[in-house]
Amino acid sequence: MTDKLPVLRTSVQHLQTVINSVEVLVPDTSAYPTEWTIADTMSHIGSGAVILKRRFEDVVAGHDADASFNQSVWDEWNAKAPADQVRDALVADEALLLALENLPDDQRATFHFVMGPFNLDFDGFVGIRLSEQALHTWDVEVAIDTTATLSSDVAGAILDGLGRIVSSAGKANGQTKEVRVRTTDPSRDLTLEFTGESVSLVDESHDGDVDLELPADAFVRLVYGRLDAENSPTNISEPPLDELTKAFPGF
Repeated sequence: MTDKLPVLRTSVQHLQTVINSVEVLVPDTSAYPTEWTIADTMSHIGSGAVILKRRFEDVVAGHDADASFNQSVWDEWNAKAPADQVRDALVADEALLLALENLPDDQRATFHFVMGPFNLDFDGFVGIRLSEQALHTWDVEVAIDTTATLSSDVAGAILDGLGRIVSSAGKANGQTKEVRVRTTDPSRDLTLEFTGESVSLVDESHDGDVDLELPADAFVRLVYGRLDAENSPTNISEPPLDELTKAFPGF
């Protein structure tokens, strides 16, 4: 299991580098998916950070969540000018990271957060933020650099909790089958199990050939609906990939 907090720190810094390295950033440039602009995506990163920071602070303090808080944050961020959405997102992203880093070890050990069907400890909570932050960072970066990928550290850390996403995002569509997967960089053996209307991900070793071998970055993006013909490694066998992209259409 990867310590996700240092990986989140790296991803937050990477987003800052991506934004600051562009001489002239056009906020209304399409991101990925194309119905979102870069500013829209940054607004989602920023507003999500503000909301998650409040939820985190409520859990630590033992307070009930304010049911009206999320909508007030969305309204505030939707009203921002695009350039402000981009700039303010970097600030909010860093502020959430600092709040997580500053939690003492004894409180990390007892932290417990419930979000829908997910019961998360501290590492799981950090992992949820890492997945959202890193995938949306890629959404922005790929609009600037079409060769953008998730780093090996980020992809590996997201793989640790990917089973939750597979179960909620996967569409079995009546299929009953197993797809043996091997990732590289980092190397993992996994099995996607399709049963009726559900999909699950099992971490298990495979002897010999597998049905699909691909970089961990590509497998993570596949599950999150971000692996299409223009953003796929060229050495992946097409038949299983075509089927799996239909099974994981994205959120």
